[in-house]
Formats: sequence, C-alpha cells, structure tokens
Amino acid sequence: MKAETYISVDIEADGPIPGPYSMVSFGMTVAGRMKGRTFERCAPDAATFYAELRPISDDYDPAALAVSGLDRDVLLREGRLPAEAMNAAAAWIAEVCGNTLPVLAAFPLSYDWMWIYWYFMKFTGQSPFGHSRCIDIKTLYAAKAGVPVAWSTKRQMPREVRSARRHTHHALDDAMEQAELFQNLMLWRGGERSAAAHSVTEEA
Repeated sequence: MKAETYISVDIEADGPIPGPYSMVSFGMTVAGRMKGRTFERCAPDAATFYAELRPISDDYDPAALAVSGLDRDVLLREGRLPAEAMNAAAAWIAEVCGNTLPVLAAFPLSYDWMWIYWYFMKFTGQSPFGHSRCIDIKTLYAAKAGVPVAWSTKRQMPREVRSARRHTHHALDDAMEQAELFQNLMLWRGGERSAAAHSVTEEA
C-alpha cells in the first residue's frame, strides 16, 4: 500500500457556494505523511502553495469577502486566472507528494473540500485528491475524544492539541495552523481523559 501525504488546505471565498460565487484565495501546506501505521510530522512552513484568484462571477457577498481582507478590484486586475492557478496547484501537489497518495485535510472539511474539488474539476478536469481522499479534522477530534461533533470546535479542544499559530483568515496562515492541529491530533492519545472531562462538565 502506498504511503499518504496529508495536505492541509484552507480557502477564502466571497460567497457560500462555488459557481455563483468565487474562491478568492487558497493555501496549501504539507502537514505530514503516513507510512503504514506510522505518522510523521512535516514542518508546516516547509512546503507551501498560495494563490489569490480572479473572481469568476459578478456576484459576491461583501461580508464574506471582508473576512479575507482582500480587495475585489485588485483581484479583478491582478488575481491569477483560476485555470492557471489550479494547474499550478496540481503540479505542486504532484511534486511534494512524489509517489505517495495526496490526501486533503481541512477544518471543517465540508467547506474547503467543496470549493477546492469544484475548482479543480471546473478548471483542470480532475482532482489530485480523487473524489474522496480527504479527512475532516473536526471529525478526527470527535472520534479520538469520544465526543459529539457539536463539541468539536477549536475552543472546546484541550490546549495540548491546538495550534500555537493565530487564525488570521489569510488562507496560507490558516492552512499552516490547521496542519499543526492535524499533526497534534494524529499523535494524540488523550481521548479517554478528554471524554471524561466533557462528561463532568455536562453533569455539573
């Protein structure tokens, strides 16, 4: 069985769904590799990819766009063409993964996967991650901690698994933050203690 390379991905968008709205930026970093049953960390800032994209439609939600801090007029003039950026991203993934299988990791997966998969399929015709090679960091925590998904926000996670990096809403910063969280969770063995702590909290 091939080893897997986990790519932490974060995206910023100007609306809720791709197509009617646009992905304005995305960041990727190599979070680690799994060889057999052994997980190996990778420095989050060692291998990264970042792009700011030209919008694909006239529609946008100002509040959603404001989250990223990016200027729409600048993106319209200077943003990378989506086809060029997605092909460059696919080439980067192929380079950093080598003969391993790329797996996308995100928090929450449902949002970032929706955009990245749609953009890859729309602008390159295929996804480096196939149609399902992905892992949800939120679900990973819920399963390891033995708690409901609703208890899986970052604020509810124990300090030992959280990243020391700030969440800035810059796609590459946040991809690196997610990478550290993912690494910590992959190596974490504190699920029973965490579940017990939640139980005490709920009963108090």
